[in-house]
Amino acid sequence: MHTIYLSIIIPAYNEEKRISLNLRKIKKYLDYKKVTYEIVVIIDGSPDNTAKVVEELKGDIDNLRVIENIENRGKGYVVRQGLMEAKGKYRAFLDADGSTSIDHIDLALEKITDKNNKYDLIVGSRDMRGANIAVKQPKYREAMGTLGNMLIRGVLGLWKYPDTQCGFKLITEELAQNVVPRMKVDRFGFDFELIVLAKKLDYRIIQIPVKWINKDGTTVGFWGPNGFIQVIIDLFKVRMRLWNDEYKIKNKKV
Repeated sequence: MHTIYLSIIIPAYNEEKRISLNLRKIKKYLDYKKVTYEIVVIIDGSPDNTAKVVEELKGDIDNLRVIENIENRGKGYVVRQGLMEAKGKYRAFLDADGSTSIDHIDLALEKITDKNNKYDLIVGSRDMRGANIAVKQPKYREAMGTLGNMLIRGVLGLWKYPDTQCGFKLITEELAQNVVPRMKVDRFGFDFELIVLAKKLDYRIIQIPVKWINKDGTTVGFWGPNGFIQVIIDLFKVRMRLWNDEYKIKNKKV
């Protein structure tokens, strides 16, 4: 029997000014829901005081765990780390800046616990009916996102998923144990890797609309380890790994 119903995983890098407010909102929301939960914050080699800020919140948030990585490894790496370290029956990850708020958990849990239509992966989407982009990205980032989504859908056959990269997803413990250990992408391409592996391994996936607010301070650009070019490189690496069965898809269980 699970002692923890829901794990919230939050990757954090240079978030000392924003993460405190978001964590307090998450605590307030989950306390109101009256479920057993944990909040797992993974510090991705952040050079600022993010780790200190989160540690100081432990006095107010009893079920807050902090994992600090000295070296920056990338969002994909620390989300995997958090999903594997978590103990919840259901495990969600969302961004530290609050661009997609915790209250999306309501609909996500409704879908993942539906006895008649059991889903294993809930994907937040900013590009489907019912979604709302309250504050938009700069035009150049919107253009990169549109082009990137077209390539992702075409290269990996994810035509049903117009937005693989939204930072809100919920998965079951079973999926975490069987899919996450296979994943290899350390940077922002991990989202489409998760979806395509879950699809190939016959897990049930559903998208839900989210309200999304663009926040300043992103590390996403064109070049660099978190840039658009790196995401495209990782996209074709995932495609090659699938062709070569490096994910061992034929073995449905790890």
